[in-house]
Amino acid sequence: MTDDLNERLSVLERTVADLVEQASKPAAPGLPSAAHAEVFWALEGLRSRVAETSGAVLYTGVVDLPTGEHYDWQFALHLDEILATDWTEAAPVFNALGHPVRLRLLQKILSGTRGAAELAEDTELGTTGQVYHHLRQLVAAGWLRVPSRGQYAVPGDCVVPLLAILTATR
Repeated sequence: MTDDLNERLSVLERTVADLVEQASKPAAPGLPSAAHAEVFWALEGLRSRVAETSGAVLYTGVVDLPTGEHYDWQFALHLDEILATDWTEAAPVFNALGHPVRLRLLQKILSGTRGAAELAEDTELGTTGQVYHHLRQLVAAGWLRVPSRGQYAVPGDCVVPLLAILTATR
């Protein structure tokens, strides 16, 4: 199953890389507006909503996890709001994602491994104590919740943002 999951992840990564590359290319002069609108449909929708402002950032996603959970998510902020906030307040949230074991834990939990004991069985994640340490860090930062004793889940309102952050690193 791990090989299948790795292959699916590789295909997804290549697809996202292709889309990012395609989206980063400026529209060719003379590109028909229908073709432009087809490629940049989200961008054009956002542009029409923020025409009178300095701009905005939007991320959105439609996600069906291997666990059967489904999430639709969309979030946008105007540029003025983003620039006016204290970015240093985001440091703990990013810090929690800044460790390879924590990222692997999140990946495993999104893929369906929810039990602490099950997660601790993975020797690549370190000792049981280390696994619990990383789980506590992710809970404290809001990336995980504990719906029942010994069980972990990524909160629904964090699934697409987490995937968007990971996508942004590509």
